[in-house]
Amino acid sequence: MFGYLVRTVKRVRFQAPFFPCSVRLEHQMPEHLKNVATDKDPEFSAMVLYYYHRAAQTMEPELIKEMDKYTHLKPEERKARVTAILNLIGSVSTTVEVSFPIVRQDGNYEIITGYRAHHVRHRQPLKGGIRYAMDVDQNEVKALAAIMTFKCACVNLPYGGSKGGVKLDPKKYTVSELQTITRRYTMELLKRNMIGPGIDVPAPDVNTGPREMSWIVDQYSKTFGYKDINALAIVTGKPVHVGGINGRHSATGRGVWKAGDLFVKDKEWMDLIKFKTGWKDKRCIVQGFGNVGSFASKFVHEAGAKVIGIKEFDVSIVNPEGIDIPDLFEYVAEHKTIKGYPKAQESSEDLMIADCDILLPCATQKVITTENAKDVKAKLILEGANGPTTPAAEQILLEKGVLLVPDLYCNAGGVTVSYFEYLKNINHVSYGKMNSKTTSELITEVINSINESLNKCGNGEYPEIAANKKLKKMRECTTEADIVDAALQTVMEAAALGIKQVANKFELCNDLRRAAYIWSTFKIFNALESSGISQQ
Repeated sequence: MFGYLVRTVKRVRFQAPFFPCSVRLEHQMPEHLKNVATDKDPEFSAMVLYYYHRAAQTMEPELIKEMDKYTHLKPEERKARVTAILNLIGSVSTTVEVSFPIVRQDGNYEIITGYRAHHVRHRQPLKGGIRYAMDVDQNEVKALAAIMTFKCACVNLPYGGSKGGVKLDPKKYTVSELQTITRRYTMELLKRNMIGPGIDVPAPDVNTGPREMSWIVDQYSKTFGYKDINALAIVTGKPVHVGGINGRHSATGRGVWKAGDLFVKDKEWMDLIKFKTGWKDKRCIVQGFGNVGSFASKFVHEAGAKVIGIKEFDVSIVNPEGIDIPDLFEYVAEHKTIKGYPKAQESSEDLMIADCDILLPCATQKVITTENAKDVKAKLILEGANGPTTPAAEQILLEKGVLLVPDLYCNAGGVTVSYFEYLKNINHVSYGKMNSKTTSELITEVINSINESLNKCGNGEYPEIAANKKLKKMRECTTEADIVDAALQTVMEAAALGIKQVANKFELCNDLRRAAYIWSTFKIFNALESSGISQQ
């Protein structure tokens, strides 16, 4: 089947698939989204909805076929059922805006505004971060809630999607003021039943972290959750000593690397872009060296790739022979910036269009646009950030034959490990505590038993049986961080397989974003359809 895909790619020259004129797509792109495909600077919220509705148009005929199981329904009733569910997925079920006053340390009063959005409640609890930024508004949190729904479905997590935020610049507030804001925002959401271990589980996002999550846990435990045995599960991304999980800090960056790894090592997909399989000597450029970009750099470096350039908001550094990422980590830990790193040169070149094999945009939205897409040299793009590529730019890249691994899959490592943390909290036991020692000893004793049996044969000397590298790794996978890492890789592998199968089935060539949205939407659709909609 994949051979057919590759042959099709050569014939259509990477053009997006189309349906014959005889097939009329019932699902319509909303009027306000029709210009997103060509817009130079679309709203991120519009981009997410555009991607969803485009996927819905592609998959709708297949969904209508599945309705044939309802033999008592007329054809038009089956179509109406599909249309209703697709429209439901395309809408946000609940959005709350809260405003409350605080007293600043200088005695002045200030009104703080926060938001929380719930997308589709096909799975509960819902999952989504809380961000503190001046660009937080209702449209943004609704879009981010939607992408969380698709992201969770993409990697098979039993969550719906949500997102929240507070409109402020955290640099302008003291720690005490931020704590007051966080606790008050928490109470406003709790009073409206918008968050809870079984309702909606927030996590860190832009300008929030383990500190803010600890405040939320404490506030919930002392108020609404004082009798809740699962109170720690109100949020994820907590410090380890407050119920967090080892391996969470690096999870998103590791997920970016693993997502790329599952395509880089796949010969059919590498043949598509005329690459050899494997990371060895692949030249990578990373945009952003924050939490996601730094760890993505670390893991691709360990896999054998050369990180030849890193672009930050204030400086870009390059080294054609490859930047020493572990050494750069030490430098950044001391200096808090990559600026001045002595083992690389500062560059005024726009690294987004510099010569490289793999580009990893891991910082901000809409950095690949119609202005620079035609000049991008990379043949493989791993989207570590949310929405780094506009739809119009993506079309240019697809026509050039670029393979773009989309954000809703590529940066899902963070929410995946958040799910593991949630399970740890509601199960009240850390990973590995119950069976890791037994598993490790079992492997050791099996090898010892084989050696003892061979020595008893007495018919000559036998070489001692020893564990190979993979078996040693299994034997030593006893810490929580090791177990979490192995589980994350398992989740990413299953999702990659599903995306590839969908790309095959719908003959999408190198359009992995559409494949990922279809892969996610099928699962959301089936959950809603099987549980009934409206008054059934």
